[in-house]
Amino acid sequence: MHLNIKDGAIFVADSHYNEKNQDFLIFLEKLKSKKIKTEQLFLMGDMFDFISSESTYFVKRNQKLIDIINELAKDIKIIYLEGNHDYNMKPLFIDVLVVKREDQPIFMKYQNKKLALSHGDNFTPNLYNIYCKIIRNHKLLKFLNSIDYNNFISKKIYYTLMKKNICHNFTAFEELAKKRVENFEADIIIEGHFHQGKEYDFGNKRYVNVPSLCCSSEYMLVEQNIFKKVNL
Repeated sequence: MHLNIKDGAIFVADSHYNEKNQDFLIFLEKLKSKKIKTEQLFLMGDMFDFISSESTYFVKRNQKLIDIINELAKDIKIIYLEGNHDYNMKPLFIDVLVVKREDQPIFMKYQNKKLALSHGDNFTPNLYNIYCKIIRNHKLLKFLNSIDYNNFISKKIYYTLMKKNICHNFTAFEELAKKRVENFEADIIIEGHFHQGKEYDFGNKRYVNVPSLCCSSEYMLVEQNIFKKVNL
């Protein structure tokens, strides 16, 4: 997949939307009202604190945002890279290009440069890869949904996640970023997942970590080869 990224494209990551973290809804409503404008929107994963298409409880909790995204997708090119909190979502989004973890990175072009985009939880040890396959298994998730009486499983997940503090300063992040770029055959690597919002140059490669909308109320805009953070 090699699509062209245009100037003015917006990248949003890790909003972890729930009743406590409302920035993603605010962002989408600003897009809907044209207070924020773009032709291309990249949702870099973990936009919801948790969601899968199999979970009746989480789909219902997030239906308002699902509807807005589907409405926006009629006029804006939206690419949604699934994260480790949001997966199996293609049935929820009709006109959105949903990219599963196993299909990441996706490759794009921008000003004659090759870009690689991923959520950021790939290129990981085999044990984590096995875990990811298990928790994304469609039949398992359908079964868990069927025994989720009074939403006791879903509510446990929801309120446990909401209590977590996910915003930390990763002191060794530059070292991690340097190791990660070795996995990509691209000029620019763009990821979310790490909640750091930092950018590094390693030789002829540039690494861009999209800030967490939840942690800093920022998203990223690309213009004239500059990836700049924008306050919500």
